[in-house]
Amino acid sequence: MTREEFDVYLGKFNGRDYDGFLDYFADDFEMIHVAGSLKSREAVKKFYDFLHAYIKESVIVDRFVSDASTIALEAKVRIQGVKELSPETVAASDYPKLKPLAVGQTAVIPQFIHYHLENGKFVKVVCAEL
Repeated sequence: MTREEFDVYLGKFNGRDYDGFLDYFADDFEMIHVAGSLKSREAVKKFYDFLHAYIKESVIVDRFVSDASTIALEAKVRIQGVKELSPETVAASDYPKLKPLAVGQTAVIPQFIHYHLENGKFVKVVCAEL
């Protein structure tokens, strides 16, 4: 996947086009990040519906490397609270590793994101804080 193709995918993610960005995933996939291991479209949508009800999120790519089977990037994930994500809300959710965030509070989280591709589709995505 080229950087230009990846930027189209990223635009769908940053624009909250969940079906659009999930079209880049294989039928069987795994996405690993703060939410744990997500292995279905429904699980991904459930997580991002929850998360984006509380925060505005965007991914900014700093470094990008790819070939036919791998994409590796260093990125900054910028989050901003739009509705209070309280400790109680986090504790009651399916995502206890999330950190509380107040309305208006912002954070920039450096990440390494690694994609495994098969037949041009994502089969595994791992997001790790740097």
